[in-house]
Amino acid sequence: MHRLFSFSGFLFAEICPAVPRTEFADVTADTYSVGTKLYYECDSGYVRRQGQYPGIQCQSTEQVASWLYDEFECIDKKILLSMAPTKDLDATKKPQTKTQDPAPQKQENLSEFDQKNFCGPPKTIPHASLSLKKQYCVGQVLHFKCQSGYDKRSPSSGTSVCKKVDGKIIWTPLNMRCTNDS
Repeated sequence: MHRLFSFSGFLFAEICPAVPRTEFADVTADTYSVGTKLYYECDSGYVRRQGQYPGIQCQSTEQVASWLYDEFECIDKKILLSMAPTKDLDATKKPQTKTQDPAPQKQENLSEFDQKNFCGPPKTIPHASLSLKKQYCVGQVLHFKCQSGYDKRSPSSGTSVCKKVDGKIIWTPLNMRCTNDS
């Protein structure tokens, strides 16, 4: 099951090994276990506003798991460059750190245990995508689905769960195959 370790008031989740690679398949997640960290990356042609942190973390507060967000925005490079010579910057202004309302989550379908241990999908930010720079935490469920245009050998989709079995952290086997053979 899902375990968290406490050290000086901070919680550390057990980390999963690298995600199993499945050729010609896309990987998604509906929920993320407490401790998972994701990072916003601005799309091509956009940059993050100076001084803003791109990371978010799933944490459990008051018996409910939710994402901890900092203020984050991606700005069109052309607009930023056109404003640069005339804009005055207030050096005394400090960035705010706060928990914002999470994106609509499938909380109604989650058990009470899940609501304490898993966050729903993170909110979307215009002109940004999310990436995972560190591994997932124990309890994470990933969904694999063959990419369109590839021959699908039954089954064409499946899930893999990060579990602790006999003291080792593993991903459950994935029984699917996607090929580009004709």
